[in-house]
Amino acid sequence: MAVLTYTESENGSFKKSAFEVASYGKALADQTGQKLVAVTFNQEDGSALSAYGVDLVVNITGGFSETFSAKKFAAAIAQVASEKEVNLVVISSSANSKYLAPLLAVKLTAAYTSNVVALPSSTEPLTLKRSCYTSKAFSTVTSNQPINIIGLSSNAFGIIETQSTPEQTSMTTDEASSSMVVSSVEKVTGTITIADADIVVSGGRGLKGPENWHLVEELASILGAATACSKPVSDMGWRPHSEHVGQTGKPVASNLYIAIGVSGAIQHLAGINSCKVKVVINIDPEAPFFKAADYGIVGDAFDVLPKLIEKLKTFKAA
Repeated sequence: MAVLTYTESENGSFKKSAFEVASYGKALADQTGQKLVAVTFNQEDGSALSAYGVDLVVNITGGFSETFSAKKFAAAIAQVASEKEVNLVVISSSANSKYLAPLLAVKLTAAYTSNVVALPSSTEPLTLKRSCYTSKAFSTVTSNQPINIIGLSSNAFGIIETQSTPEQTSMTTDEASSSMVVSSVEKVTGTITIADADIVVSGGRGLKGPENWHLVEELASILGAATACSKPVSDMGWRPHSEHVGQTGKPVASNLYIAIGVSGAIQHLAGINSCKVKVVINIDPEAPFFKAADYGIVGDAFDVLPKLIEKLKTFKAA
């Protein structure tokens, strides 16, 4: 028996989520006395996973393109899981993994538990704690299925290094047929993605126009952060929809979330509930965001941001 993790990669490099699921997978393997198997796609060098306790890296080849296909990836992962007698599968909470999970669950006749935030409190039966109601509450789920898929909530477990010397092997498998054809992919390059960022700096209508967005970008650059925005900002075309954070946009689970000129509509707050520390800068002391924030500054962003940027520059220089 073994624990299997699907470690996502992009452009030849592992994503941050890959190291988090590997860390969780290692802890789970230790808890259950099993080996840890990591599955990669078109990733010839899996040595980066040796820092996270992986025992075996299986790189799947066979014509898989860089474009993600849930049906094809699920079929390949299921083949590895069957051959390695896997009873626990750990995946991330990325959009791709959430798309893949139900297909994989059907192929393995497995139970799927999403938004898991901790190691199992019991393994017989498997008992998991998960977040629910947009991270406003927690629920406990018990599964009696022989095979289980755990969807790890982003930034819930953290990245823990455990050195190992994994065996690396390749598996060639036929791609499953799919009626979906990807004609083109548009990607943002040269910036930190919201999903991988430890810090996110977000702006709202309080910035008054796209010509003032340089303040958000400058603060993000100093902090090594990703930039994001509220729904009205993306709807007005100030920023691309890929930066829209909220219940109807992208969920964020960063260590630090800074909201500038964002009032804090319930849909926006639902998307950032999993962030560990929330900071708001707003001229309106009655803005809903202040009730959800850990720290707040009541003030005009055009006065506060230049001073904050200058202080951070001085701090980093020192």
